[in-house]
Amino acid sequence: QVQLVESGGGLVQPGGSLRLSCAASGSTASIYALGWYRQAPGKQRELVAETDGDGRTNYAHSGMGRFTISRDIAQNKLHLQMNDLKPEDTGTYYCHARVITVVTSYEFWGPGTQVTVSA
Repeated sequence: QVQLVESGGGLVQPGGSLRLSCAASGSTASIYALGWYRQAPGKQRELVAETDGDGRTNYAHSGMGRFTISRDIAQNKLHLQMNDLKPEDTGTYYCHARVITVVTSYEFWGPGTQVTVSA
């Protein structure tokens, strides 16, 4: 089992910055990939950025050049630095972990942190 807790959300003006953090606990050594997803009101949850155990990172087009994902393996934390925020970045941001075993894979989610970009 993996537990995830997000922090760092809040209200920010357009053009501002936020840094989200996700603290992972439990069977963290089994985590293959960690990422951030967001869900805007009335919309489906979508990938924002992800980093995996092979060192690959993947960003949604909307965040390229503005968002940076980083993983602190020693502290079992995941961060998302968001710059030049836009109103369309508003939503609940969820930390996501993927565990891959020999026979299957598991997904774990945090409860989410709200990000509101508004003047």
